[in-house]
Amino acid sequence: MPTQTVTQSPTVPDQRPAPQPGSLERGIDILIALGASDHPVTLAQVCRATGLPKSTAHRLLGVLCSRGLARRTGNAYVPGDLASSMAGLARPRVPGTRAAVLPYLLYLYETTRQTVNLAVPSGLEARYVERLYGHNRVRSRSDGLDRAPLHCTATGKALLAFDLALRREVPARGSFERLTRRTITGLAALERELSQVRRHGVAYAREEFTEGVSCVAAPVFGPDGRVRMAVGVAAPAHTASLDRLGISVRGAAQAISAALAT
Repeated sequence: MPTQTVTQSPTVPDQRPAPQPGSLERGIDILIALGASDHPVTLAQVCRATGLPKSTAHRLLGVLCSRGLARRTGNAYVPGDLASSMAGLARPRVPGTRAAVLPYLLYLYETTRQTVNLAVPSGLEARYVERLYGHNRVRSRSDGLDRAPLHCTATGKALLAFDLALRREVPARGSFERLTRRTITGLAALERELSQVRRHGVAYAREEFTEGVSCVAAPVFGPDGRVRMAVGVAAPAHTASLDRLGISVRGAAQAISAALAT
């Protein structure tokens, strides 16, 4: 029998379009973009990092914010509390921080008998990770939230003054929300005050965040010399001796910095 020759047709490339990523994948891309940055990420930056259209990124960010996976701060976004907890981002910035810090916070409370706060930066806010107080604690806007804006709190100013990268994020705000009649709302005025914080090593907020409450804070530096957190004391404005409190707070912050360096 004659041999039959089978002719194979040339392989035709698959012309079907590649499947487009769904909302879940796009949302994950946005979370990755937020988590990869040390500072708040604007909508335009999210779009550049993910390749998403502005309208799509804005819609998905709204969903992520509503579920606690992202959070808006000013005109930018940071990972939300839920995402931070799931990723372990809420842990102290320096290993062993709590064990090294707590004895000094306790001593600071014993010597001042006022509310003692330990704050870390979270976007353009100060996030309170430790708070010590007695029955006579002062009431503040941050109660129940454990975070507050940087521009009108002593801990926030202490962080801003010594963190150049964080300070560069501030001009995007232009002006700041006025929370009391004493709140600093202009960038130039804030810069002048931060210069004084760098000069004296201590920051003050005199009824700028909450009426009737004044605060003093000082920066805490990590082993690498970078500011990692701020320790502060909040007291009733009409009785607080901020100069005396400032000496105690600055001493505690210096002692904590030394403890973290060992």
